[in-house]
Amino acid sequence: MKKSEAKEFVEVLQKTYPDATCSLDFTTPFELVIAVMLSAQCTDERVNKTTPALFNRCKTIQDFADIDIKELEDLIHPCGFYKNKAKNIKLCAKQVLENFNGVVPHTMEELTSLAGVGRKSANVIMLEVFGIAQGIAVDTHAKRISNLVGLSNKKEPEKIEQDLLKIFPKECLKDINHLFVWHGRNTCIARKPKCEACSINHWCKHYKKIN
Repeated sequence: MKKSEAKEFVEVLQKTYPDATCSLDFTTPFELVIAVMLSAQCTDERVNKTTPALFNRCKTIQDFADIDIKELEDLIHPCGFYKNKAKNIKLCAKQVLENFNGVVPHTMEELTSLAGVGRKSANVIMLEVFGIAQGIAVDTHAKRISNLVGLSNKKEPEKIEQDLLKIFPKECLKDINHLFVWHGRNTCIARKPKCEACSINHWCKHYKKIN
């Protein structure tokens, strides 16, 4: 796909999903850090049902650092992998307090130094909290769509991200992940994609293959 096509590709998705935004609920930078952690192997809908009680219990980063691990596990249990996530949440809170004076950092290097925060999560935090779009968060939707359309034939999220960054102009980066998520949920559904109704099917290698 040429860069001129890539811009048109994004514009078509923008018209298809004009309301595409971050699906996770949060009111502070650290709440988003927690929500993104909980969203691993879990739906955003489930996370948003879980976080109100969690955020009501832990109102500050210090609260997350101090909460009893068992109580934290109980609060986040519905999101799955709760033992590992609870351990990372407490450690991450301590790291932000001790290493960054209680302020969530805003660079890729600093964010990925935090427990439970990988490159995908850091991209989301940088965009949603700080308005910095220097990368693309490659989640399951972005991976599936990239592979089906033919934007990347890689399997590893970081390699897919590098392929996408070569295709899409910088001004498009802030919208791409939201658009992929919405397209993946509404049209390019994993088990039963709605190929005939897809607004970008004329770019899609998978669609051309089955037709």
